[in-house]
Amino acid sequence: MLKRKLLFAAAAAAVLLSWTGCAGESGNGYVYYLNFKPEADEAWQEIAEEYTKLTGVEVDVVTAASGSYADTLSSQMNKNHAPTLFVCGGVQALDNWHDYCLDLRDSPLTEHLEEDAPCLYGEDGSLCAVGYCYEAYGLIVNKSLLEKSGHSLEEIHDFASLKAAAEDIHSRSAELGFDAFTSAGLDSSSSWRFSGHLAALPLFYEFRENAATTQPAEISGSFLDLYKNVWDMYINNSSVAGGELSAATGGMAEEEFGSGRAVFFQNGSWEYTALTAEDKFAMSPDELTMIPIYCGAEGEDNAGLCCGTENYWAVNSRAEQRNIDATMDFLEWVVTSESGKKMMADSFGVTPFKDHLPSENVFLNDAERMKSEGKYNIDWSFSFTPNTESWRAGVVSALMEYSEGSGSWENVSTAFVDGWKYQYKLEHRILD
Repeated sequence: MLKRKLLFAAAAAAVLLSWTGCAGESGNGYVYYLNFKPEADEAWQEIAEEYTKLTGVEVDVVTAASGSYADTLSSQMNKNHAPTLFVCGGVQALDNWHDYCLDLRDSPLTEHLEEDAPCLYGEDGSLCAVGYCYEAYGLIVNKSLLEKSGHSLEEIHDFASLKAAAEDIHSRSAELGFDAFTSAGLDSSSSWRFSGHLAALPLFYEFRENAATTQPAEISGSFLDLYKNVWDMYINNSSVAGGELSAATGGMAEEEFGSGRAVFFQNGSWEYTALTAEDKFAMSPDELTMIPIYCGAEGEDNAGLCCGTENYWAVNSRAEQRNIDATMDFLEWVVTSESGKKMMADSFGVTPFKDHLPSENVFLNDAERMKSEGKYNIDWSFSFTPNTESWRAGVVSALMEYSEGSGSWENVSTAFVDGWKYQYKLEHRILD
């Protein structure tokens, strides 16, 4: 069996990553995929092993730790055995990696894309990266617990009704045996849910009001009250609050929800497999649904889920040709073979490839239902964030101080607004 590797920290990657053999010496080439999604690591390892047994082509999958992808990619691209396949997270990532992206316009892979597939293009018209999945996030709801608490989905249609239900559940958590929300952990394995996904809400409404379609040099923070609404609701209606949030992990939140200790869990469609897997939480699909993250915006009773992607495949144009060819063959097999299509459907739900398998993912089906009802989509506005990880780190630090009582919300606003302006200048090398 090929040795598989999971990178637990970007800083340790250079030391820990070692190849089990010089795969590049094979006349058939090799594939090295730097995977973005830790929750899909096992699925990728299994499909890589199957492909290697079938073709003899070595496929190594390395998974970056949550929140460390940019640093890990930078580190690995400097190695002799650099990734042949990597993930561009959006237009900002493309600015950094455009010169490494093979133009896929005439590749066999594009023949399998649906017409409305998400893609990233260079200024020269080159097809730099193709989106390989659609995703949705919002509030995952345990319908059984919600009903047990005396509330229903029908009564929740905006922030006021969501907050009222959450506060009632929290006030009776001791007698109910569960709380309203899972922990809003600010450990690095969890904080991206709030510095990235939750932050999309105030950004979306500001960008919509300003008709912004490209990354702005500055933001006003005019909708940060919506962000505060939700954050206060989270930390005041869960079993973990204050200083404890700094050590609360994403795994903790998942465990709280999966084991029936919370009604609401902010996360995305990628959680479906873990929550329903027989060897993990074995939750019934019938007791799961996803609703919008209501925040107090005007007209939000007509809001849908936050739908989009930050997962675009890019092929390393600087790899040896035989490795480029091997990588393209692997990708085409993944999106056309029964094994590959099943893996994609199970791991990512709806994908933008022709003849994809239908999704059993309840959350993605919820997103499609809301769209069919005419509800507006919350775009993934966080994809415009400058120097993403640095900006998010500043926001998380301010959130932590606010949550433990040592800082004010004004500091959060400063990290959000002034931090954006500062990181934009750094990213674009603008000197005052």
